[in-house]
Amino acid sequence: MTTSKTARIGLSTASVYPESTASGFELASRLGYDGVEVMVGIDPLSTQIDAIQRLVDYHQLPVLAIHAPCLLITQRVWGTDPWGKLERSAEAAKDLGADVVVVHPPFRWQRDYARGFVEGIARLEAETGVIFAVENMYPWRAPGKGLQAYAPSWDPTEQSYAHTTLDLSHSSTAEQDCVELAATMGRTLKHIHLTDGTGSAKDEHLVPGRGTQRAADLLAELANQDFRGHIIIEINTRRATSRSEREVDLVESLEFTRKHFARGSRRTSFAVTPEGEISELIP
Repeated sequence: MTTSKTARIGLSTASVYPESTASGFELASRLGYDGVEVMVGIDPLSTQIDAIQRLVDYHQLPVLAIHAPCLLITQRVWGTDPWGKLERSAEAAKDLGADVVVVHPPFRWQRDYARGFVEGIARLEAETGVIFAVENMYPWRAPGKGLQAYAPSWDPTEQSYAHTTLDLSHSSTAEQDCVELAATMGRTLKHIHLTDGTGSAKDEHLVPGRGTQRAADLLAELANQDFRGHIIIEINTRRATSRSEREVDLVESLEFTRKHFARGSRRTSFAVTPEGEISELIP
């Protein structure tokens, strides 16, 4: 796994939608998260770096990562040139002190962008000094077949990216095992979108532990491997009927992450009897 002094648990501002980016900072600060991932384009404020910096200063909470505006609904945010979007994302990351830009692989119809994507990501990392962690996606399911919506592939392990992001809702939709996918990503794995899914064709983004992905096992394995990237809670709370109901999901997600990441980091302790016998200490 890769750099940074210790893994930090952050909140994606997408997790509070339809509330604002400002609400994301307020909730992350009050509930005890270590930082924030800014989803650019979810609301107008997210595109205003000066405004984000004011939120950082007010809440004394760092921006850990910038999620580039590469969703279908953000295709016109920061212009229509996909490389221009990534360059602006890198600038935002540097201005805000973040070290990671999360990016999706191109849509298949973005042919020129897709054709040079792998090499272009490597070039941007070299030029900017910012990590571009390419996120795992999934085939779009249709009756009887899967539609390949991404190019060169929805699976970043099929390409030579230096850094990758693992999203557990996406691995669920792709019918992959998150622990096995993390192992395949290996040392390229820099960034986690911790969430869950039930294997549905829908990208569910459930609270971790409420689906069928092995989120707890993944956290324990990451801890045992001394993972030092970011673990970002990225869940869907759009169905919450109140602020308090949304908070329950955010608190549960944070507690789940801390519990299982800490559990995985435990090392076995032993005791030696006066007779020289070694026995394991049970915590």
